[in-house]
Amino acid sequence: MLSPRIPLCSTAALSCLLFSGAVFAQTHLEVQGGRSYMDNHGTDVFFVESVFRPYPLGKSRFTWSPDISIGYLRGRDIGRYRTMSPGVTNDVWIGAAGARLHYGGEGDWYRPLFFSFQVAGTHGRTEALSSGYQFVSTLGWQWKHFSLQIRHISNSGLHEPNRGETMGLAGFGFDL
Repeated sequence: MLSPRIPLCSTAALSCLLFSGAVFAQTHLEVQGGRSYMDNHGTDVFFVESVFRPYPLGKSRFTWSPDISIGYLRGRDIGRYRTMSPGVTNDVWIGAAGARLHYGGEGDWYRPLFFSFQVAGTHGRTEALSSGYQFVSTLGWQWKHFSLQIRHISNSGLHEPNRGETMGLAGFGFDL
């Protein structure tokens, strides 16, 4: 039987995507997938992310773009965590919003590099993501329709346990 959370989260993701496409110009929509690790144990992850039109930060060479994402981390079975609560077998859905920062002009070689920071809410708990709130930090490179990213998600030690998830992602995107 299909979990009731999957259709709910799918509907929320589709709503965000339609809203972002209808309201915001210069929106980049991306689907990302990869592996996430906690204590050297991996699991599959995927994200759908929308990055909106960039805005200058004052008179500097920095720009920032609003950034929203919805993600899914699959649970895993690790023997030493079987008796712990919350354990690591639960699947976790993540909804996040924040900003993506770039430096330089359109023609600069380093312009595709970015850093983003988001505040996230979760549905599901594990030893790695043990609270309903998380912080998402991403360092990445985006070239037109392809991206590579290293992402870390944790609650910054505000709630224990706080093992966090660190992942490598590859993404394919397009402009709306």
